[in-house]
Amino acid sequence: MKNICVAAAVALSVVVPAIAEQTPQPPTTVAAFVRARYTARKNEIVRAAEKMPEEFYGLRPGPQVEVRTFGQHLAHIASFNFLWCSEARGEKNPNAGMTLEKTLSTKAEFLKALGDSYTYCDAAYTALTDASGAEVLTITQESGRQVQLPRMGLLILNLGHNDEVYGSMVTTMRIKSIVPPASEPRSR
Repeated sequence: MKNICVAAAVALSVVVPAIAEQTPQPPTTVAAFVRARYTARKNEIVRAAEKMPEEFYGLRPGPQVEVRTFGQHLAHIASFNFLWCSEARGEKNPNAGMTLEKTLSTKAEFLKALGDSYTYCDAAYTALTDASGAEVLTITQESGRQVQLPRMGLLILNLGHNDEVYGSMVTTMRIKSIVPPASEPRSR
């Protein structure tokens, strides 16, 4: 009986840490959660942009000209990443005065603008803490109206915008029977 107890204790000492390593730990702060969601969505959007063939970058999910094409969705994300992350960082928008949706035309150009915008935003999300996220910022909206938002709220607004536009991108991908990254089978 003593040998069985010792064997069970040894087995548990090996199995329990192995299970703990496989179980993802929840983020410890609100800022860590927001950062993790931003990173996950960023990766899905970039993978979708890479996965979509260039010939479909001009595709829109309907005949309405006011509906963005796949490429324009990427440019739209990039524009707002620069806008909101510059405000979160307390800096001048490095993309101010540029209309990416109207000026970009090739997959390489869209991917570069998108990548540059995420590189720029990474610093805002990396520096985010619960304390810095609570700081109230005065931001200028596209209309010129000034509003006050906590930094965390501004970055959550950016994340929500990325989520919303990704949903529109998914529609365009599905029209061409392309599985979007968020729907790809996950490895175990």
